[in-house]
Amino acid sequence: MGWYSVGPMTVTHPRMLRLEFSSVFDMVDFVQVVSDHVGREIGLDEDAMHWVGVAIRECVINAIKHGNQNDAAKRVFVEFTSGGSRDLPELTISVRDQGDGFDPDTLADPLAPENLLKSSGRGIFLIRSFMDDVRLTRVPDGGMEIRMTKRAQSPANPTA
Repeated sequence: MGWYSVGPMTVTHPRMLRLEFSSVFDMVDFVQVVSDHVGREIGLDEDAMHWVGVAIRECVINAIKHGNQNDAAKRVFVEFTSGGSRDLPELTISVRDQGDGFDPDTLADPLAPENLLKSSGRGIFLIRSFMDDVRLTRVPDGGMEIRMTKRAQSPANPTA
């Protein structure tokens, strides 16, 4: 595993932290620990950190299982970037795999009656529910990237 960071992550000094690792499920817990640490450093509350943790776990599992087809020779790339303002910090996370990719527009609706009892197919739906902004793109040199952002709530306006 390789990683890269430049100093502490703060809102006033946005930073980026990158992780790169083999497609093994043992890394999911580690990525969650890093996510919790980064979220805490930029000021996300416990509730926001919980939902970010659920979303990042789902993304990394999808990258390993669906993107890289459990091929330990393929890599998963995770990037954390702090941003926003001192009053409204935000965390952007990018997860990329080295798989064949897919067309996000062809994802089945998990709430459709024919899909309600299926054991899979809800991951992207849940990620979109937990995060403030989610973008899926096919990477030109292969793979998929999901870029998601979670914004902290304003203390003056908790619904912001």
